[in-house]
Amino acid sequence: MAFARESSIVFRRQIRMNLRNPAWVLIGIMQPVLYLLLFGPLLEPLVGSFDSSTDNAYTFLVPGLLVQLGMFGAFFAGFGLIGEWREGVIEAERVTPANRSALLTGRLMRDVLQLFVQALILVALGYVMGMRGSAAGVVLGIAITLVIGGACAAASNALALTTKSEDVMAPVINIVMMPVLLLSGILLPMTIGPQWLQDLSDLMPFKYVVTGVRDAFAGSFGTGAVLWGSVWALLLAVLATWWGTATFRKENA
Repeated sequence: MAFARESSIVFRRQIRMNLRNPAWVLIGIMQPVLYLLLFGPLLEPLVGSFDSSTDNAYTFLVPGLLVQLGMFGAFFAGFGLIGEWREGVIEAERVTPANRSALLTGRLMRDVLQLFVQALILVALGYVMGMRGSAAGVVLGIAITLVIGGACAAASNALALTTKSEDVMAPVINIVMMPVLLLSGILLPMTIGPQWLQDLSDLMPFKYVVTGVRDAFAGSFGTGAVLWGSVWALLLAVLATWWGTATFRKENA
């Protein structure tokens, strides 16, 4: 009970900070929305030629953008933590008797809630643009996205406390983002690439998450893609949360 209460206190403080500056919620969703509006029409005449499971460009694109939102939006969560560390907030929290894990969990609750709101906006726009998707599959796809988003937010917080510098953290994130975006099949399926690129893509865990969310949107719940996408999302969440928690504990020792 104490852990839940302490996490809730941190969560409420983080939410109040976001409500004072809600522009960050909108900024976080702008990139996938622009892809949806500008890249989606380019896919319409092509999608049937490289994806036999659907002839609808937005049914293919929205799940990928959803995962992109979960990954890349959450990757930037740590920048705010660096600001808090610089202002002495982390130091103030470390002198309290609060569980060190609660300091991370409360922030992750904020990040997941923010991602949930953004995901609803993106899916609603997808339906407006002509996306067709199973209602249950959309729910499952959003759930997987929230898990992977929590994983990325935890990793981002851990990286922030490790580097304590936006100048170091920003290029590290950019180095990670580029291969993930290209090799995960978020915008285009890897099947259209050369074999060596497909083999390299098979080593990218996020590829299985993207494929799993796409199958879920299509209503194919029993496929191996949904299973492996869920497994990878959970595994990454466990590893990232362990790293984040260990970093908070070390920082507050």
